[in-house]
Amino acid sequence: SSMCTRCCMNERVFLSLLYVCLFFVCAEGEQEEQWLADAGLSNLISDDSGECEDVDKAALLSTLTRTQAEAVQRRIDSYTRSLRKRNKPPPRDVRDIFHSPISQVKTASASVTQDQHGGPKDEIFITDVAYCEQAVILIKQASLPQTTYHRRKEDGTLPRVVCPKCRMGVTRIYDLSHTDMKKVRQLALIDMTALSDLLELEVKRHKSGKRKIPESSLFGVPLATLLENDQKVKPHTSIPLFMQALLSFLEKKGLDSEGILRVPGSLSRIKVLQQSLDGTFYSGQFSWDDVSPNDAAALLKKFIRELPAPILTPEYLNTFSAVRDITDLKQKLHMLNLLILLLPEPNRNTLKALLEFLSKVVSREKKNRMNLWAVATIMAPNLFLHKAVPSKLTEGSEKGQVEKAADVMRLLIRYQDLLWTVPNFLMSQVRRLNENSSRRYQFYDRRIKNLLRKSHTDSREKREKNVPEMCRTVKIQVGDTQTSTMEFHLNINSRTSDLLAQFQRQFLHSPENGKGKMRRYDVNYFIKVNGSLALPDCALYEVGGNIGDHCLDPDTHLQDLYNSNPGGEWVIRVKAHSRLV
Repeated sequence: SSMCTRCCMNERVFLSLLYVCLFFVCAEGEQEEQWLADAGLSNLISDDSGECEDVDKAALLSTLTRTQAEAVQRRIDSYTRSLRKRNKPPPRDVRDIFHSPISQVKTASASVTQDQHGGPKDEIFITDVAYCEQAVILIKQASLPQTTYHRRKEDGTLPRVVCPKCRMGVTRIYDLSHTDMKKVRQLALIDMTALSDLLELEVKRHKSGKRKIPESSLFGVPLATLLENDQKVKPHTSIPLFMQALLSFLEKKGLDSEGILRVPGSLSRIKVLQQSLDGTFYSGQFSWDDVSPNDAAALLKKFIRELPAPILTPEYLNTFSAVRDITDLKQKLHMLNLLILLLPEPNRNTLKALLEFLSKVVSREKKNRMNLWAVATIMAPNLFLHKAVPSKLTEGSEKGQVEKAADVMRLLIRYQDLLWTVPNFLMSQVRRLNENSSRRYQFYDRRIKNLLRKSHTDSREKREKNVPEMCRTVKIQVGDTQTSTMEFHLNINSRTSDLLAQFQRQFLHSPENGKGKMRRYDVNYFIKVNGSLALPDCALYEVGGNIGDHCLDPDTHLQDLYNSNPGGEWVIRVKAHSRLV
């Protein structure tokens, strides 16, 4: 009987171990499946996709560099292994979709400028080449610079990072349409994963746990829910109204307060303030007159801390944290830039508003005694340590946890303007993706290999067709209605700012005269400043062709833009954030 008992116990142990293994296998498969879905490549592992879906995926894959494509293949291989362990048929091979291995896609070459001297000198930040490809070059050269300043408290040890402007100008996140930003996120996820693979960073994603429905109307409410409710009160608002009010009050009353963010508020007053805000904030009856800056700062930290999910999201919180393990400053910024692009829009906008406020606090250091390290140290736990998501930052002493989080936090504050841009290589990939997708019917003959080769030479062929002098018709739009047009002569030095200056001269000084005049009923297009007519904040937009809707940088060279997208239209209209209500 003792032998039987031992056999039963061994069997139970074996079954328990088997269940554990199956659990991790399933979890691994789910991670890879979710990653492929987020990257827009879920059909690569499904059996029910048709010809059109194959075309869409081939168009996306054709824009990838070699290292990005290899990262995709690794996820497919990992998913396939998990299926085999569960005795399920493997998904289709990628080669069955477009008849050539994705690893054969040609990679752009680049020379990465490196700082040959130690110390915090200016860093050159290149965005024309995929970040993962830049990492490949550095790794092959075995010359990753070891920074000696990544955990020191002196603010001066963080160097100035210079990003040379290309002739196509800088594209900021809010300059693109939602459709194109979705494609940017898919491509950024692929590049971020490829970069993480090269740097051996773990990017395992977590899901937030279930939380009770909050009793408060402001605290503990999901960001998306807050925004949905707030947009009923104020359409087009991009961050919660309560946070806007807090930041506005602190900018007026708290920037010069010594120890702002560091000096705690009164717990009893904060409790009373929270109860009062819950009942009167949306009715407009709450008064900020008697609120102390320190109490308001405590409310801000409490609001961020009590969000059901972290601002940095459960999926990417630990990847943000892992940035502290990267030794090279530029690669830290590469990873942060990609992670910012991956955040949902409510989270990204809320984080930007917070970082802009924190930057203003640091700029008043002489009065409030709060330098960059102090602000980062105090605010980092509110963003990086969240009850809903297990964090690697919890390892070690409490002081060590805070310093590790502060390392990343100060990069977010210091380099936020750089991090909220779309790198040039992603813009190029989005343009190629749109071009390839527009040719979808050409893919039906299955001659993918030739088309992929052609897609990589299209841009070079277009640049050779430069014309010394050409004229372009520019549309002028008020609201959703086109009201007039103007002619603009292009030359090699023409920029967006030159075109807008001509628009100002032609329509502001003589709004009813001259060629391309604006009609009388368009007078609402102008606003009054000190009793005289003035234009609101206008911009030139690139619409159609190989882009959806793109607000152009004032320094964009227009002849290069035309060569890059000859099928696109140019439209002058009021920027979204400055439209008259």
